[in-house]
Amino acid sequence: MRIEVSLTPALYPFRTITSGHTTVAIDVLRATTAVCAAFQAGCREVVPLDSLEPLAHYRQLGYKSAAERGGKKLDGAEYGNSPTEYLRMDMNGVKLAYSTTNGTVCILRGADAELTLVGSFANLSALAGRLKADNRDTVLLCSGWQNDFCIEDTLMAGALIEKLADTAKPHGDAATMALAMWQMAKDDPYGYCQRASHVHRLEGFGAGNDIVFAFKHDTCPVVPELNNGVLKITN
Repeated sequence: MRIEVSLTPALYPFRTITSGHTTVAIDVLRATTAVCAAFQAGCREVVPLDSLEPLAHYRQLGYKSAAERGGKKLDGAEYGNSPTEYLRMDMNGVKLAYSTTNGTVCILRGADAELTLVGSFANLSALAGRLKADNRDTVLLCSGWQNDFCIEDTLMAGALIEKLADTAKPHGDAATMALAMWQMAKDDPYGYCQRASHVHRLEGFGAGNDIVFAFKHDTCPVVPELNNGVLKITN
């Protein structure tokens, strides 16, 4: 099993693993963490959207809307992008139409894979178990920030590579770098990411609780899977 890292969605078309593979979309702060939290809170399905225009259509179909741009919840949306808020809510049976600045774009970018999964520290062990069971070449697609590199998503990729060390090997320099970064940061990933630009951005919005939560392991042991444009829990 080979495991490759694409550091941003802009680099994803240039990956070397291009067929028969799994892609794991990673946006630690905060979309993929929030998706895992929503399912942990009872959400039935999530439709990731790369623009805001379809939200009105999905509302007519009975979906609740969640929307964020630049880290801030948009006016008119019923939900934002906060995993800690989701976990305080009863989302049992909710169908969510969800659009964010980076994360939902990342999820949809990976939809050409044989299998597309959502990854975060919140579901790290469950995700690693699924990838080991499938034993398929895997691309870890980091969301970054507006197609630029970010520290926290790369650390998550490195943590997952370490979890898979007995069955997978890093494929390419980005995967090797991600693993090396994680091994430097693993004793205190939250502290290591205090230098990260998106941490500073979210702290400015008062999202400190979400940041702390996003670096905790295995708080939401679910593995969302994308099928026909819809995220669900299938096992």
